[in-house]
Amino acid sequence: MAAKLLALACIRDDSNNRNLSPRPHYPSMPKYPNDVAFQDNIEGSEAKALFTVVGMTCSACAGSVEKAVKRLPGIRDAAVDVLNNRAQVMFFPNFVNEETIREAIEDVGFEATLIKDEVNERSLQICRLRIKGMTCTSCSTTVESALRGIQGVKKAQVALATEEAEICYDQNIVSHNQLMEAVEGTGFEAILISTGDDISKIQLKVDGVRTDHSMRMIQNSLQALPGVEDVAIDPTALKISLSYKPHETGPRTFIQVIESTGSRRFKATIVPEGGGRDSLRQEEIKNYYKSLLWSLVFTIPVFLTSMVFMYVPGLKQGLDVKVINMLTIGELLRWILSTPVQFIIGWQFYTGSYKALRHGSANMDVLIALGTNAAYFYSVYSVLSAATSEKFMGTDFFETSSMLISFILLGKYLEVLAKGKTSEAIAKLMNLAPETATLLAFDSEGNVIGDQEMNSRLIQRNDVIKILPGAKVACDGFVIWGQSHVNESMITGEARPVAKRKGDAVIGGTLNENGVLHVQATRVGSESALSQIVRLVESAQMAKAPVQKFADRISKYFVPLVIILAFCTWLAWFLAGKLNGYPKSWIPSSMDSFQLALQFGISVMVIACPCALGLATPTAVMVGTGVGASQGVLIKGGQALESAHKVNCIVFDKTGTLTIGKPVVVSTRLLKNMVLREFYEMVAATEVNSEHPLAKAVVEYAKKFREDEENHVWPEARDFVSITGHGVKATVQNKEIVVGNKSLMLDTGISVPADAEELLIETEEMARTGILVSIDGNVVGVIAISDPLKPGVQDVISILKSMDVRSIMVTGDNWGTANAIAKEVGIETVIAEAKPEQKAEKVKELQARGLRVAMVGDGINDSPALVVADVGMAIGAGTDIAIEAADIVLMKSNLEDVITAIDLSRKTFSRIRMNYFWALAYNLLGIPIAAGALFPSTGFRLPPWVAGAAMAASSVSVVCCSLLLKYYRRPKKLGTLEIRGIKVE
Repeated sequence: MAAKLLALACIRDDSNNRNLSPRPHYPSMPKYPNDVAFQDNIEGSEAKALFTVVGMTCSACAGSVEKAVKRLPGIRDAAVDVLNNRAQVMFFPNFVNEETIREAIEDVGFEATLIKDEVNERSLQICRLRIKGMTCTSCSTTVESALRGIQGVKKAQVALATEEAEICYDQNIVSHNQLMEAVEGTGFEAILISTGDDISKIQLKVDGVRTDHSMRMIQNSLQALPGVEDVAIDPTALKISLSYKPHETGPRTFIQVIESTGSRRFKATIVPEGGGRDSLRQEEIKNYYKSLLWSLVFTIPVFLTSMVFMYVPGLKQGLDVKVINMLTIGELLRWILSTPVQFIIGWQFYTGSYKALRHGSANMDVLIALGTNAAYFYSVYSVLSAATSEKFMGTDFFETSSMLISFILLGKYLEVLAKGKTSEAIAKLMNLAPETATLLAFDSEGNVIGDQEMNSRLIQRNDVIKILPGAKVACDGFVIWGQSHVNESMITGEARPVAKRKGDAVIGGTLNENGVLHVQATRVGSESALSQIVRLVESAQMAKAPVQKFADRISKYFVPLVIILAFCTWLAWFLAGKLNGYPKSWIPSSMDSFQLALQFGISVMVIACPCALGLATPTAVMVGTGVGASQGVLIKGGQALESAHKVNCIVFDKTGTLTIGKPVVVSTRLLKNMVLREFYEMVAATEVNSEHPLAKAVVEYAKKFREDEENHVWPEARDFVSITGHGVKATVQNKEIVVGNKSLMLDTGISVPADAEELLIETEEMARTGILVSIDGNVVGVIAISDPLKPGVQDVISILKSMDVRSIMVTGDNWGTANAIAKEVGIETVIAEAKPEQKAEKVKELQARGLRVAMVGDGINDSPALVVADVGMAIGAGTDIAIEAADIVLMKSNLEDVITAIDLSRKTFSRIRMNYFWALAYNLLGIPIAAGALFPSTGFRLPPWVAGAAMAASSVSVVCCSLLLKYYRRPKKLGTLEIRGIKVE
C-alpha cells in the first residue's frame, strides 16, 4: 500500500495546484497574438505542459521563471511550485510549443525538463537507495537536486537522518542504475535497497562456494526460474539478492535450486529481514568507534605533552631538550603523533570536502578540514622554523588539530548511536512477525501427512500453515480449518479478540489465543499487511516537512559565510596586534599576535555547526511518526505532521466515522398492500449491486426472510444505476425500482405522499435514516435504518472544542437525521445531503475563510474531500481509496485518535522549534564568543579544541532532544474515555 500511496502522491502532486507557491502579479503581458482568427479557433486548442525546474531556491526564483514564461505569445497561464521544483503551463499549441517554453525557462538561468503528461501510471516505480557519506543538509540537497534533474524522475526525497533516498520515476525513461550513477556522480556511495514495484525481495547467504565460477553457475540457475526478476551476487560476502514474483516462485524453491546445483555441497540460508539497514548502521557505528579509539591513542599523548607534562617538574625539562637548534623533543613528539590523526584518521574529512567542493557546495567537512589544516600546517611551519633557526621562539598547535578531530569523531559516534534509536519504531513493527512457522504437508486426498518447522520468510503463496494456541500468525491468509479467537490489537488496534473460523481472513503478526488454525497463505513477504505498514512508516520518515526548507536555505550560505567570518576574525585580530590596537598584555606568554589571531580564526571555523540545523527537523519527524505508528496513528510524512499541528477546524463524515458504520434496519412501514418478503426481494435485488453501508444493511435484513435457503440468489437487476449520495435505480422482474432519499424521488419525477413525508420526519427525529422505496413510480414503503454512534464521540467533540478546534459534520444523509445526530454529539454546524464533490467544495470554502481544515472520513465518497483538505484523516476500517487519499490513517478506527494525531503533531513541532532555537542560538552565541567578543573585557578565550567539542555536542543535543518524543503520552483528557468497553490508558 505504501508504494501505491507514494505513486498516488506523485501523480497528485503533478496535477493538483493547491500547494503551488503564490503567483506574483505582473503588468499586462501578451498571452496570445492579437489575431481575430485566433479567437475563432481558440476553443478546444488549449494544452498543458509540466516541467521540472532545477535550481530554484526561493519565491524570487519562481517569480522570474513565471514572468519569463508569461511573456511568451500563446501562454494562457503559468504556475511555479518552488517547493517541488515544478512549473505548470497552460498554452495554445498553435502559437508556442513545449521546447520554446523550456528554452525560456533556461534563458533565466534554470535547468528545465519536460515531464510528459501521458506517462502511464503503471510505468511509475519507486526506487529506494541507501546513500553513504552524507554529513549535513548541504550533502542531502546536492544529491536531491541531482536526482530531480534527471529526466523521468517525478519525485525525489533524500533523508539525512536515515541516509536514504526514495525516488518516484518513470521506468520507460530512466532506470534505477542511472539513478545510482547520478548519486555516485555527486561523490557519494549508493546502495540499492529496492527497485520498482519489487513484489518481493530476499537475500540468501550461500556456504560451501569456493570459486567465482560456482557463484555464476548458481546465478544462472536462479535466473532461469520463472518469476525471478533479478539476481545480484556478492562474491565477497557470498550473498545473493533476488527480486521475484511471489505468485510464481518463492524462497524455498531458491534454496532447493542452490543446494541441488552444488550436489548438496552448497548450503543456503536466509538473511534476516531488516538486516541490511541494521548491519549498515552497526557498521557505521563500529567504524566511528574504531576511528575514535585510534584517534585517542595518538591524541591523549599529544594532549599530555602539551598541557599536562609542561607543569610536571622533570618531565618538563625532558620535553624541552633541544634536538636540532630550537626544535625540542616535545615538539617533535607532537608532530609525529598528530600526523596520523590529521591524514589517516581524518582522511574522511578530506574526501568529504573534495566531493562537496567538486559540485560547487560546501559542508561541515570543509570547515573541519580548513580548521585542522590551518592549525597543523602552521605548527609544521613553527617546527621547521625552530629546526632551522637558533633564535626562533614559536608555539605549535598540534594538540589543536588532533584534539579537534578526536572531539568531532566522538560527536559523530554519539550522533549515529542516537540516530539509530530514532528508527526503533520500524524495528518494533518488524519484530511482530514470528521467526518460525509450521508448514503442513498433505496427501492427494487433502489429509495432513506431516508438518515441518521452518523460517517464516520461507512461506510461499498457497502454503498451509499450522497456528498453535499462543503462537503468532505467520502470514496473511484465510482459515481453511479450525476455529479460534485472534488478538489483532497490534495491527488494527481492536482490543477484543476476534473470532475466526473457516473462511475468515487473518493478518500476519497477530496472536492466536485459543484453538488450532490451519491458514492458507495469500499474501507473503513484502505483500503482507505488516510489510505495507512498515513501508508506509518508512516513506513517512523519508518525506520532508516544509519547515525543513528553512534549514536547507540556510545551509547553502552557511559554510561560505562562516569561512568569510573566520578569515575576517583572523585578519581583524592580526591587524589589531600589528597596529597596537590592544595592549601587549592581552597576548599569552606562549604566543605572538599572529598565533592569537590564528586561534580565534580556527575557533570560529570549527564552532559553527550546520549539522544541528540539518538534523533539527528530520530526527523529530522520524521519532514523531514512529511514536504515532506505535499509537495506531500512521502519519504519512513531515508535510502531514506540519499541517496537522495548525488544524483549527475538523470536518467529520457521519457514517462509519461518527457512527459505528454498521447500520441495521430497525423498522419497515409499507404504504401499499403487499407481502413484506416480496417487498424485500425486489429491494435487495436492487441494493445488492451497491457498496454503500445502508445498502448492505438492507440486503442483510432481507436475508432473514430466506433463512431456509443456504445459497439464495436474488432476482436479476437490469439497467442498474447508482446515484452517489442519493440512492439506486434498477429494473427487477420488469418493474422499475427506485431506492433512496427524498431528493432522488423528486429528481426522478416521483411524488412523495404526505404519509411518507410524516414517516420520514418521525424517523429522522429519532436520529435514524429513512429510505424511500418506489415501485413503478409509486412510493410503496419507508425503511428506517439506525447506525449507532461510536462510544465516546460526545467527549471527543468536547475535547476538540477545548483545544480550540471547531467541529463540522458533512454527510450525504438527510437533514433530519444529520441534525439529530449533530445535536446528540454536540456539533453545531451541519451540512447534509451532500454529494462527494460538495464535501470537497465545503472544505475549500472553509479554507478560503483562513481555516486550517482536517477531513475525517472512511468511504470512497470522502476521497475528494480528503485530498482537498489540509490534512486528510482516514478511518483504518475504511476503504482502500479513502486510506490512499488520506494524509493520516487512524488504524484503530477510534475517534479519540484524531485528538492524538493533532496533539502529537503539536508536540513534534514544538520539539522542532526547540531544536531550531538551540541550533540557531548555539551558532549565534558561539561564533561571537569564538571570535573573541568576551576576550577584551573578561580575558576569556575559547581554544579551538573546545570549540570543536562544542560543535560536536550541538548535533548530539539536537538528536537527543528529538528522542525525548519517545516518551510522548496521550493527552490526560483521553484517560477517562471509555472506548469499546475498555479504558484508554
